[in-house]
Amino acid sequence: IKDPIFVTQPALPPLNEFVKYLEKIWDSKIITNNGPFHCQFEEQLASYLGVKYISVFANGTIALLTALQTLQIKGEVITTPFSFVATSHSLLWNGINPVFSDIDKTYLNIDPYKLESAITSETRAIIPVHVYGNPCDINAIQKIANKYDLKVIYDAAHAFGVKIDGNSILNFGDLSVLSFHATKVFNTIEGGAIVCHDKQTKERIDFLKNFGFADEVTVVEPGINGKLNEIQAAYGLLQLKSVDTYIAKRKNITETYRTLLRNIRGISYIPQLDNVRYAYPYFPILIDEQNFGMSRDEVYEFLKKNNIFGRRYFYPLITQFPNYSHLPSARAGNLPVAEEMAKRVLCLPIFPDLEISKVETISNLIANMT
Repeated sequence: IKDPIFVTQPALPPLNEFVKYLEKIWDSKIITNNGPFHCQFEEQLASYLGVKYISVFANGTIALLTALQTLQIKGEVITTPFSFVATSHSLLWNGINPVFSDIDKTYLNIDPYKLESAITSETRAIIPVHVYGNPCDINAIQKIANKYDLKVIYDAAHAFGVKIDGNSILNFGDLSVLSFHATKVFNTIEGGAIVCHDKQTKERIDFLKNFGFADEVTVVEPGINGKLNEIQAAYGLLQLKSVDTYIAKRKNITETYRTLLRNIRGISYIPQLDNVRYAYPYFPILIDEQNFGMSRDEVYEFLKKNNIFGRRYFYPLITQFPNYSHLPSARAGNLPVAEEMAKRVLCLPIFPDLEISKVETISNLIANMT
């Protein structure tokens, strides 16, 4: 391939439409601090996603930090090692001790049947991740949380627009956190959000993301500056108009990959459930070196030589980074499934403007490697 193809590229709104929004912002002279586009964006976003309350943020990491502050979580929190490091970094920044629990082999989400063995007297919450937008086993996780009186905060960075049985995946757990980074299905360049289920919790979240101000002279919480500005909010409003088209294109790309790769020995991918409406943020394949004849890293390097730049999401595991490798739950052999999948997974390029002919080229290169 002559021109490089990266694992993802941001979907951009029409420039002329964005300029119209910018002109309105310039005319109003309101560029941040809960302006009109910010309020409109939260309202339209909640409606689109099918949730009651949403608070938008400057980025998903600050949203994660604030979610933990909102529920006043301390002690230990159980989470997955198979995620982006922001998931666990949010715990360290809050002075919380991360405890890592293994994932399941099929969907690569945290395995609810291994959670109980990780619970101690210090455990206060669980942070599962809807990895690649595949819903966690929400019922099993909630059952365990209820049994031990634990909070559940879902890292839903990959799960924009995902529904299960027609209900937004964001309506489960105590809170759900979204990312609107440029690499995501829906983006505001940088951005994020917290979804909650009652007005009182939203009020607390909104205090916390604005330094704790309740009014001009009253500070009620030791908050942070997590506000989304008017330019990003306007960008998000434009993206909402096209996000269904983006998802449809991603679905078509996913189905093409699945068709072209399905009969290749040693290549597998995550199954889809009939009752789930997916958003298709990534297309991960799992490479079985023994059956395929090449390792994941050999495939990764081969594609790079052909100007195809996939990503090994998630490799290395979070538990292999220095901040976490010393923890008892991070010891080698304690997370056998996550350790195996981190060596096998490779995410292939997927973004709305990726031409099907290039998907076919990528698939043919993989099929003819061995």
